[in-house]
Amino acid sequence: MTKYNVAIVRYREKRNSVGEAIDLSGSLDALKPGNRVFIKPNIVLWTEKTVFPKWGVITTSRVIEDIVVLLQERGISDIMIGEGIVSPDPKNSSVAAHACRALGYEKLNSRYGVKLVNIFERPFRKVDIGDGFEVRCNEDILNADFVVNVPVLKTHVQTIVSLGMKNLKGVLDIPSRKKCHTTDSTKPLPYVIAKLPGILPPSATIIDGIFTLERGPGPDGKARRSDIIIVSPDVLSADMVGARVLGYDAAQVPGLVYAAGFRNRPLDRSDIAVKGETIESAASFHEYDFPYNANGTLHRKMELMGVKGLSYRKYDDTMCTYCSIINGVILQAIMSAWKGEPWNEIEILSGKKMQPTPGINKTILLGQCMVNLHRDNPDIHETLPIRGCPPKFDEAMTVLHRAGIAVEAEFFNNTEMSLSYFMGKYRGKPEFDESFYRIE
Repeated sequence: MTKYNVAIVRYREKRNSVGEAIDLSGSLDALKPGNRVFIKPNIVLWTEKTVFPKWGVITTSRVIEDIVVLLQERGISDIMIGEGIVSPDPKNSSVAAHACRALGYEKLNSRYGVKLVNIFERPFRKVDIGDGFEVRCNEDILNADFVVNVPVLKTHVQTIVSLGMKNLKGVLDIPSRKKCHTTDSTKPLPYVIAKLPGILPPSATIIDGIFTLERGPGPDGKARRSDIIIVSPDVLSADMVGARVLGYDAAQVPGLVYAAGFRNRPLDRSDIAVKGETIESAASFHEYDFPYNANGTLHRKMELMGVKGLSYRKYDDTMCTYCSIINGVILQAIMSAWKGEPWNEIEILSGKKMQPTPGINKTILLGQCMVNLHRDNPDIHETLPIRGCPPKFDEAMTVLHRAGIAVEAEFFNNTEMSLSYFMGKYRGKPEFDESFYRIE
């Protein structure tokens, strides 16, 4: 049986931990001097106006710089870092440039000649990932000789874990990303994620677990300082080990089940050779899901607050990134608006397939997919649409007011500032160090 190497190494600041893990796993052995290398970090979102928790959300700049130096030492000078960053305002073209400055990537450009790419400003190519499912992928990564995929070690509310395969979704254009959140039960989100590695050049996966995240992928999750680096020349093996370190067997993760099936691989990791630390010594259970009530109609925190007269269904995997952003803002705003008086039987639907409950007085449709699906639904007594793709924040506030939920304007007028709300969890904790996201 072929054995796939995966290295687990404890990160230590004064030790070349990334290089040690690469050497143990042999992940860069296939590289040749002169190869074109594309580095794909994980920058889930960015904002120019406020500080938000990056720990466990975004790949550390420390690990990215370590990788660049190691590539240079191997005779690789043609290096590109590329990402398609999501921001609350998708039309803001300055976000990517700001992120490059803030994360220190511009110093990698001046010191080592690393090219910095906002994939939304670059060409895309149509690719069939299998079974006729087409996506548009960034051409720079398709044209590279080798890919270094650098996700963060985190769980994910829709896919249980978000590791190497999930990170590759970030090289697709926006329509393709939305398409990944399909209603086709034969090709759900985990299926699409499992197919993505097959369209790319040879790669190494370096999972950055200096900071890990529960209930990711965004700043509303809970970060930990874990100091773990997981590296493999095989993305599925890296993800299986990463999932286990987070507390999940591969059989519990639909994306890994699909990927193993596509590759005729066992789910029990029997074909994986783990080098360095053991999985058991690195493992720490991370919750992936936000708790809801028993029938999934109300966030558990809202239930504990005593919220009545509202059904706000739990998200499903058909909700795309942009609806996820506004969904989080609406949840915060509604919790803040609750004053103890029951609302007038309001239901909020999201994603692409939720169906209304007959007998509800007011039905809020979040996002254009919901609006299109239920435009003339006879089971809806009063329709309150939040239109747009992505949905408009000002319209969301207006619709909630029309429904009788007196949300505060500050949540919607400055959505970037709402991200700073989550910094409070880390105040006074020295292990959460911003310097990991700078290059000196």
